Amino acid sequence: MARLLLLKELKVINMPHINKTNSRRVTFRIFLGLILLLIIARIALPYVVLHYANQKLAKLDGYYGHIQDIDIALMRGAYTMNNIYIDKVDSNSKERVNFFSCTKIDLSVEWKALLDKKIVAEVEFEKPIINYTLNSTIGSKKEKDTTNFITLIKDFVPLRINQFLVEHGEIHYIDVNTNPLVDIPLTDVYILGKGLTNQSEKKDLLPASIVMNSILYDGNLNVDVKLNPLNKVPTFDLNGTLTQTNLTYLNAFFTAYGNFDLKQGNMALYTEFAAKEQKFKGYVKPLIKDLDIVQFNKEEGSPLQITWEAFIGSTAEIFQNQPKGTLGTKIPIEGKFNSPEVRTWEAIISVLKNAFIEALKPNIDNSVNINNIQKPKDNFFTRTFKKKKK
Repeated sequence: MARLLLLKELKVINMPHINKTNSRRVTFRIFLGLILLLIIARIALPYVVLHYANQKLAKLDGYYGHIQDIDIALMRGAYTMNNIYIDKVDSNSKERVNFFSCTKIDLSVEWKALLDKKIVAEVEFEKPIINYTLNSTIGSKKEKDTTNFITLIKDFVPLRINQFLVEHGEIHYIDVNTNPLVDIPLTDVYILGKGLTNQSEKKDLLPASIVMNSILYDGNLNVDVKLNPLNKVPTFDLNGTLTQTNLTYLNAFFTAYGNFDLKQGNMALYTEFAAKEQKFKGYVKPLIKDLDIVQFNKEEGSPLQITWEAFIGSTAEIFQNQPKGTLGTKIPIEGKFNSPEVRTWEAIISVLKNAFIEALKPNIDNSVNINNIQKPKDNFFTRTFKKKKK
């Protein structure tokens, strides 16, 4: 009898221990199940995102695209698209032509911005190639694409982009309607954009910046822009230079659009533009040195073409600055965005001044900035030859 009572007491004492053990086992199993579920979800996530992205690219109006692979890095809040391409569907011929390709696009949360209580993204493009190809024509009419390409970017990047970087890129201007075919490439393109979502606490008019460096054949193209991307109207200050570029590399362009080609010649280009409050002001200053167009030989072309080239060459020779051997002008362009005005007579005066008075200086004039945008003053030529508004 005493033994039975002892056994009952031992069972009562051990019951809480048994309950705790069972509870721990259940908790461990639930925890293990959640871990396995997260692992499965993590493995499946890239495939789900890849499927979603490729569906988006396949249904683009006017474009077709595909991504080979997507990697996701949850720890740094990023995902990477590998080997992406987007083809443009010609609105007339319906053929697909290369529009965009990139070996790697990395999209991530910008952690530095979190310190300022901002959730924004940064994007890096590695070896992107963009082909701006003109559509095939129907008569003289060129159809315009209707696709809003910005919408696609917003789908892939739900956060606002505060910084982007392009390395080792290429940009091509291609016209398939010409003979010979025109393909003008910018190579080794580097672009860095910073502060694109900044709200300026110091009331800085231009809080963001974009810097671009690239190569046009054997010349260097450099562009520096200060801007306010959050302003609804364009507000920016831009400087750009193109160093000496051998124009013979552009003979396909000159033959296609001007029916002449060059024996030799080098070009540099300088430009400044600024805009605010729906007004803009700027200029383009091209300088051409050692220009030689005419080549009198039987292989040059038809008599009409030789005559045309002789006319262009003679005109260029007349308006070259003889001591410097340069042909140049400065073309002012200003006004409002809905009614720009190219000040042609000032450009003509600039040609004459460069030829017969003083050669244009091969640099940026530093005459245009965000603070001096105003209505231009009329001079004798603009008052005399300015068209009267109806």
